[in-house]
Amino acid sequence: MTDWLEISVPVGCGGEAADDIAGLIALAIPDAAAGVEVRAGEIVYWVPLERGESALAEARRVVATMAAGGQPLDADKVASRPAAPEAEWRDAWKRHFRTVRLTRQIVVVPSWDRHDAAPDDRVIHLDPGQAFGTGAHASTRLVLEAMQELADGGARPRRVLDLGTGSGILALAAAALWPEAEVHAVDNDPVAVAVARENAEANRAALHLGGAWPDGAFDLALANIQADVLLALVGPLAARLPAGGHLILSGLLTEQVDAVAAAYAAGGLALVRSAASRDDPAWSAALLIRPEDS
Repeated sequence: MTDWLEISVPVGCGGEAADDIAGLIALAIPDAAAGVEVRAGEIVYWVPLERGESALAEARRVVATMAAGGQPLDADKVASRPAAPEAEWRDAWKRHFRTVRLTRQIVVVPSWDRHDAAPDDRVIHLDPGQAFGTGAHASTRLVLEAMQELADGGARPRRVLDLGTGSGILALAAAALWPEAEVHAVDNDPVAVAVARENAEANRAALHLGGAWPDGAFDLALANIQADVLLALVGPLAARLPAGGHLILSGLLTEQVDAVAAAYAAGGLALVRSAASRDDPAWSAALLIRPEDS
């Protein structure tokens, strides 16, 4: 069983104001997207023990930015400590995860909420559990926005690969935007695969789920993973794209995106564009294509 730490963010307010800040933290920090809890004088979320140092640094960076924007927070007071048993807090994320529109068409609705869909909406029913991926984090939203851009431009991928699927949100979005596509969702975490399978069943989506890469080429590949992993995958991932195939890379800090995109360009792809998130400019994504003449 995973050992966990609590990240504690002291707040100088309570009531609805603290709830609002908890929601902002859940939007801004990937770990907090899986669940936050408001306690007396603090907001708490949970991270695996082995990532405690980097998670604490990320929390302090985000809190410093929020404090500079006027929120009653102090980055120097953000701390970590051993967490209570997982069973005591694993459902806390429900309190701050509600229906959210992520693109022109993609709307994510958790099981405890409801949404009156517009005719063109593509509704994803999603309970992320302990797998990362509500869609609210900037890195995930960047991928969804790029997917929406491709769909609006007439792209019709026949096979889609989602690497590091987490809750399955990107694979489910692909299945919603392109119902005729064969969508493969891959994650090396068995918990994520189990959560993604539950979400696929809830959406009646025929995702191909597993821990290993499937054979063959993909017209669209999605990879919302950290920079070092993306750099290690340049050769095998670029090789899976046929002429005209697209690759969307995210999970990248803005200072990392140019180097990662350049590595994939050296691997035979062409950069269509890279962009920082409008919600959190610290995060960026890149859209690449395999040239027709390559």
